[in-house]
Amino acid sequence: MGKRQGWRQGRSILRGYLKERSALLLWYILIVFLFMAVASLYGYDNSVENMWYASALVLFFGLCGCFFDFLKYREKCLKLQEALIRREESDYDLPGPTGLKESLYYDIVCEAGKERRRLVTELDCRRNDMADYYTMWIHQIKTPIAALHLLCQRMAEEGVGEGGDEERQGRCAARQALEELFKIEQYAEMALHYARLDSMSSDMLFKNYDINAIIRHAVKKYGVLFIGSGLSFFMGEFECRAVTDEKWFGFVVEQVLANALKYTNEGGIRIYGADAEGKECGKDVSYIVIEDTGIGICESDLPRIFERGFTGYNGRMDKKSTGIGLYLCKEIMSKLSHTIEVESKEGEGTKVILGLKRASACGL
Repeated sequence: MGKRQGWRQGRSILRGYLKERSALLLWYILIVFLFMAVASLYGYDNSVENMWYASALVLFFGLCGCFFDFLKYREKCLKLQEALIRREESDYDLPGPTGLKESLYYDIVCEAGKERRRLVTELDCRRNDMADYYTMWIHQIKTPIAALHLLCQRMAEEGVGEGGDEERQGRCAARQALEELFKIEQYAEMALHYARLDSMSSDMLFKNYDINAIIRHAVKKYGVLFIGSGLSFFMGEFECRAVTDEKWFGFVVEQVLANALKYTNEGGIRIYGADAEGKECGKDVSYIVIEDTGIGICESDLPRIFERGFTGYNGRMDKKSTGIGLYLCKEIMSKLSHTIEVESKEGEGTKVILGLKRASACGL
């Protein structure tokens, strides 16, 4: 395959060379024709034969010169093709110019490259500054959120007002305030993970984790929303150990639970191993299913639900969806070497299937 590609590349360079040098060949033919025409007009003896001999000598030396010229041309083309392939790197070199016109082109390309590198560096600095600002802002906003959590919990425990009805209303309001505070905190967490997505590789710690424990922790964290929703909840017994990052995988589970709670008005949410439905987990991969009985997803929206910013029909109806949650889930699961799939029918509910590589498959 490599040799065939090399031959194809060589033919392409040869065609390009002949096309660029075709004007010189035409000039050579024209000059030979003119010399022979002039010699024939003056009637020199054997002038045509002598001119043919001289033309052959010129052609021979011309072909020798063209051969060495083609070698230089080929070398320059190969260097240019290599520079094109490695254009995103910083250590490629352009072949040196061999004339005034090439020198001008060379200077233009070099200046454009310097400007591009300057803009990329400036953009990277701005992006890092923005990520640092988001991180700092999110950590700062967590302090008043935690304080409000404590105040609302105290209000819910002690009650507000003296009468019984007023006390119950106060506790209800405090519980609702806790739910809204929890949502604010989760939105802040989503912004933090979105800001760190590009650099998440440096923030990951892979270990052999008990996936059951990670999921139970996420469910406990969302307990305040489960209580307020009035939905039923079931979590099957399953054993699953996988090599993953606890924080990032836990965030994925939390996002799936948040979507299930948001779009489920009645019924409940179930979490179980895929083999509970007869799906073969396989030797190296385990599957976890998070199923709800919510409004489901339109069939036309399913192929695009993992695109960044895509909200779909449900998101447009909700008017609060950002189209970021499932995008983050897909990106994180991909970087963790896991998989995420969604099966849904409109009006019947949604299944999110998480595929995790087992610890035994990783040699742990």
